[in-house]
Amino acid sequence: MDELRILVTNDDGIMSPGIATLVNYLKKITNEITVVAPDIERSATGHAITIRTPLWVKEVSVNKDFLGYAVNGTPADCVKLALQALKRGSIDLVISGINNGANLGTDILYSGTVSGALEGALMGKPSIAISCVNSNNPNFESAAEFLINFLKVFDIKKLPEFTALNINVPSRPYSELKGWKITRQSKRRYNDYFEARKDPFGNTYYWMLGEVIEDDPSDDSDYMAVKNGYVSITPISVFLTDQKLFEELKEVEKTWR
Repeated sequence: MDELRILVTNDDGIMSPGIATLVNYLKKITNEITVVAPDIERSATGHAITIRTPLWVKEVSVNKDFLGYAVNGTPADCVKLALQALKRGSIDLVISGINNGANLGTDILYSGTVSGALEGALMGKPSIAISCVNSNNPNFESAAEFLINFLKVFDIKKLPEFTALNINVPSRPYSELKGWKITRQSKRRYNDYFEARKDPFGNTYYWMLGEVIEDDPSDDSDYMAVKNGYVSITPISVFLTDQKLFEELKEVEKTWR
């Protein structure tokens, strides 16, 4: 069996511990690993791509060992560039992460990590976004070990076209994970507000603050699985059509005539 050729990206930057840990664990199952990630942290950039300025690529080494390519762009940029230029025709799987912090509920709309995976899916590659839930005390090793074991039992090639997996792993030792659950994207979201502040010159600036709203407590929601000690795995698609409302509006359309 041929080794998986894996592209790794993230939104925390190429020097993040999440990438280092992920790459070390992936070496247990393949030697075909390519890292193409932002040169600096690009969290909450969503699915932005760069079209007005050039993308620069720099080879990065750690202790004289080649790590990968740093790009002055977003995670989606990195995946596009890797699949269409740097490693064209030689990638089987895109993995985005390990993110420092959760990507649950509406986080996936903002997350650069999830967008990296969705860009891979959009370009026809099986793709996974993986996140370590507690950003204050992340356990990247546990998340990486789970991913390796999951890839051993799930044939990633069975992922439908244009679909990715969004995986969130509780920040606890691997032996303390209760297992994993297939979940849906919850309605977990944020109640944001802006605090006006003054700089040393008396100019007003604004700082966004907010609180998490978790009012979707069903057992199959992503954040409830994580709260209960399970790994959450949510299949997500690049397409956002509301099928139920689509059908209802089709009926209205008929009456218009």
